[in-house]
Amino acid sequence: MRTDNEAAPPPPPAADPAANAVELVGVSKNFGAVAAVHTVTLAIRQGEVLTLLGPSGCGKTTLLNIIAGFEEPTRGRIQIDGRDVTLTPPHLRDTGMVFQNYALFPHMNVFENVAFGLSMRRMPKARIAIEVSRALEMVKLEGLGGRRVRQLSGGQQQRVALARAIVIQPKVLLLDEPLSALDKNLRGQMQIELKELHDRTGLTTVFVTHDQGEALSLSDRIVVLNRGEIQQIAAPLELYRRPANGFVASFIGDINHLPPAECHRYGSDILFRLTPAIELAMPARADLALRDDQKAHIFVRPEHLRIADETGEGRNRVLCQVVTHVYQGTHTLTRVEAVGLGLLQLRIPGGEIIERTPPGSRIVVTINLDEATVLAEA
Repeated sequence: MRTDNEAAPPPPPAADPAANAVELVGVSKNFGAVAAVHTVTLAIRQGEVLTLLGPSGCGKTTLLNIIAGFEEPTRGRIQIDGRDVTLTPPHLRDTGMVFQNYALFPHMNVFENVAFGLSMRRMPKARIAIEVSRALEMVKLEGLGGRRVRQLSGGQQQRVALARAIVIQPKVLLLDEPLSALDKNLRGQMQIELKELHDRTGLTTVFVTHDQGEALSLSDRIVVLNRGEIQQIAAPLELYRRPANGFVASFIGDINHLPPAECHRYGSDILFRLTPAIELAMPARADLALRDDQKAHIFVRPEHLRIADETGEGRNRVLCQVVTHVYQGTHTLTRVEAVGLGLLQLRIPGGEIIERTPPGSRIVVTINLDEATVLAEA
């Protein structure tokens, strides 16, 4: 708590309105007694791909629908391209939307589906033909304008939905889990195509997903939501390496959450006592302000654990028993159990580990805390 003698923290720098495609200011949305979105303030930059990421029910689709105009906020306001659109109907907001189920018109062919928005804007037919042809080329569907929707694969239907959204040249492209209905291989291919499409169009894009891998691979920035509130906004690498709290650390990628540890300074190191028999060390870091005897929570990625060499040298060595291996092609996820630490997960390149240390084997694991996330206990 700030006392009267303490200076108030400086206000955050004002965002440049010209650099923002979308601004949400103090946006909340209630459905009866349920708060789906709680006081969200967010600036989306011109030309960026911003992903709303979080578990089911966190408010990400509600926020997207508020930007699109399909939901009206209970409180707050929305600006698109510097214009207040809080009470503006969806068709006047200059946004393009791709729905989770694509929402294509089954009685229309591909050309008619893509042309629909332009026809509603009463664009001349000759011009519509040019714009639709250009949009179909962008999504790699040249020559398929006469096809019926039911004749298309899932990936092709998704491309039609994308073409219909971008053909109107919107200020903002809104994508509501557009890849969730596709199989794994096609989803990976479409991720690449979405990135290429963005490179060609430069459209400001707001992408909703619950898939962390998708968010990390597609986004310029990611907004992590939980229970209708923003937990962290960061670039993918920063989010992965420096999660702001325990929820983000646990939600983004695989991670080991060690038991609460007691901190002690020892020269240039910080020592963490997890059990009377287990003490781990890491170099002191400028971003960590930990007091002696303070409790801390440590989060360590599986790739920062490895099987120790046989020399017995090195620190942070823990005796473990192998529980199971999960082979995933490029690497193996190996689960081990350490007395006092519980289950830990290692990510080991290749698959040799499976035959070398079958379940039940005793191994020594080293835990590298150099890249660990350490959060002081409140």
